Amino acid sequence: MTQTFFEHLEALRTVLLRCLVTVGIFYVPSYFLAQFCIQWLISWCCPAEIGQLNFFSPMEVFIVQLKLALVLAVLISFPYCIWQIWNFLLPALQAHEKEALKYWIVLASFLFVCGVAFCVLLILPLVMQFAVSFASDKLNPVIGLADFLNLSCGLMLVFGVGFQLPLTVLLCVRFGLIQVQFLRDKRTYVVVGILIVSAVVTPPDIISQIMLALPMWLLFELGLLLARRIEIKL
Repeated sequence: MTQTFFEHLEALRTVLLRCLVTVGIFYVPSYFLAQFCIQWLISWCCPAEIGQLNFFSPMEVFIVQLKLALVLAVLISFPYCIWQIWNFLLPALQAHEKEALKYWIVLASFLFVCGVAFCVLLILPLVMQFAVSFASDKLNPVIGLADFLNLSCGLMLVFGVGFQLPLTVLLCVRFGLIQVQFLRDKRTYVVVGILIVSAVVTPPDIISQIMLALPMWLLFELGLLLARRIEIKL
């Protein structure tokens, strides 16, 4: 049965409301979970030389926990929200489009999680260790909680998005926007572009820049390898 434009709009509004309500339901338990996440992140990433992190306003910790709780609630609600959006798009998709979109969603989610995990387990401790290396008899590191979490969340987002590179290459080749041979011929420019992006989006230290650029380059090469197989099938 064909729906009118306003019926589609009403269905979309219902989907969005369900997603917002789900996030709201998980927000309260996420607030309490945020306290444990902050403690674990500090103990994992911050070297002993830093000591304890500091907060510089009476409401800073509360506001930080509210922000982190929202992020956690969105992450917990993500499978349900994707399922709702999937059901909304399902009637408009053909069989091969449904199959392709399903794989793209799973792959994009997996790559994002891998990027965040790589950042938390390896990059953040290195960045904090690098920051501490500037301490001396006349310089004492006093790091605020909000600054630490803003840096952490920013780097997690950067690495999560950066790990989408092979999927981006695959989509561009799949839809005929670019050819694999062209990317191979321009590999040097791509690597320079990766280095520039890494320098812009990461803190001004060589460690985090290299640790973002290196996996992005490897993921680009992986994307080329997989895209070549897709191009042959096309």
